[in-house]
Amino acid sequence: MENVSYNEVAEIDDTWTDEGVELFFDRIKDILRNQELTITFTKKDGTERVMRCTLDPNKLPIQENTNTNSTRKVSTETMSVFDLDAQGWRSFTKSTVKCVDFTTN
Repeated sequence: MENVSYNEVAEIDDTWTDEGVELFFDRIKDILRNQELTITFTKKDGTERVMRCTLDPNKLPIQENTNTNSTRKVSTETMSVFDLDAQGWRSFTKSTVKCVDFTTN
């Protein structure tokens, strides 16, 4: 896969269709399953956060005590990822993403 850097993500606003937003983040999730990305977003407190993250199973911690009967609600507004620098699970609100950098590998 070619490394590409997007310096800005078009602001997710009324010009994005719900389907377009979901397609964009489905693609991001697919990429995260194979490599790491750096995602810049605005935190709830208004500060900007740059996070190097992944969903690559080879880079995730071994999960013990997995509950297969989980009734956890899945949000369509946020995305959970593994923060490689903090070594923990974090999430961000999709509408606050400012930049996706594919050149971390």
